Amino acid sequence: MTAEIIDITRNHEDALKRACAVLAEGFPVAIPTETVYGLAADATNPAAITRIYETKGRPRFNPLICHVADLSMAERYAVFDPISKKLAETFWPGPLTLILPLKPESGIHSLATAGLDTVGIRLPKGFASELIRAFGKPLAAPSANTSGKVSPTSASHVAEDLGDRLKLIVDGGAAPVGVESTIVRVEDGIIRLLRPGGVAAEEIEKATGLTVIRPEGPAAIIEAPGMLASHYAPGAAVRLNADHVEPGEALIRLGSTPVKGVERAVAVFDLSPSGDLAQAAANLFDYLKRADATGAARIAVTPIPDHGLGEAINDRLARAAAPRE
Repeated sequence: MTAEIIDITRNHEDALKRACAVLAEGFPVAIPTETVYGLAADATNPAAITRIYETKGRPRFNPLICHVADLSMAERYAVFDPISKKLAETFWPGPLTLILPLKPESGIHSLATAGLDTVGIRLPKGFASELIRAFGKPLAAPSANTSGKVSPTSASHVAEDLGDRLKLIVDGGAAPVGVESTIVRVEDGIIRLLRPGGVAAEEIEKATGLTVIRPEGPAAIIEAPGMLASHYAPGAAVRLNADHVEPGEALIRLGSTPVKGVERAVAVFDLSPSGDLAQAAANLFDYLKRADATGAARIAVTPIPDHGLGEAINDRLARAAAPRE
């Protein structure tokens, strides 16, 4: 099987109709979102959800984010506290996922939540929300890549990785944010950051007047996607906070960061020549893939500031560099 690819800039209505048809058959569809490309399937259909796990090779204890068309759809499936409701009203549609209690008999299958009594809910922008509205049900949609590998930010990334395992890839161009959604959970009036992402923690603090609590050390319990220690990894090893290049390494740098031995690099990729963290986030996964494709045994990455979107970039890089089984 080779995936059909439909470009939404040329065949928008056809892409919606075809995607709805494949979803109705119980198969996943690769779709563009503002964060990364997602592998979407009916969140109420256990066979469809099983196909997501099988296609990705994803551990079934790792829950999936369920995407909705609007806030009213989200409220049919999950229970909102006042702080979570304010976050949804402020940042949706957009790259923020809320971990919320499931409503009894919600219809979202336990395979999507990994058996938890909570669910990750997000309202995406653009084609994804149009598709959910047309389909009429929430879509479980992790990133459209082999589990643990670099997330896809273009249809070509998906095709290279999963093209022989899918019926349909919807091409919406490059994902503008480039890193996955921020994931938070509100408990007893406290906002806990489970995964940094496309909405900076500082923005959440500004919107709510509350401090966002960061995790201390590795998570003992998987509460949300993207919490595995090793994740987002290219084939090559990754060396962080590099101030020099060793022979045989590819280099990923940010702006004018000085790097000794840069002339020894197999290839050099600059996330943002101006040091803009939004541009760096948008380029991160694409440049990891490009650096990996050079055949370098290791990828050296210069230091990234740890504020704003830099927190999400550093989170992804730390997981990409983590020891692998």
